[in-house]
Amino acid sequence: MPQPSIFPTTTERGIRVALIFALAAERLSGFYEHGGWLTEAQGATLAADWLRRSKRNLELAERRRLSALSDTLARQIQSSVSREAGLYIAHEMMEALDPNYVSEVAQSMMTECERLLDETPAD
Repeated sequence: MPQPSIFPTTTERGIRVALIFALAAERLSGFYEHGGWLTEAQGATLAADWLRRSKRNLELAERRRLSALSDTLARQIQSSVSREAGLYIAHEMMEALDPNYVSEVAQSMMTECERLLDETPAD
């Protein structure tokens, strides 16, 4: 029996939280694989692609805001843990993009995404 997804994507807030999470996972993974960070614009484009696949849409300004929040989270993780721990967190987050994958690490990162969204009101 598949486990429930950690992505609360049935609400507008849930969509935003899931986007921050997915973009942070991509950012961390890219950083550890290639040694560089995605730009805010690249993150906004990835968000648009993800939204399009799920038949949803957000304005460019909101996608950029969520991209910036994901960048904040990814850089906080990278700067606060060892390389090995960062690789593990990135791996767990990428794996958790599959709704059948259950991870306590990913669930804790999802909680952090919720906190970031709640503490950073839209303009």
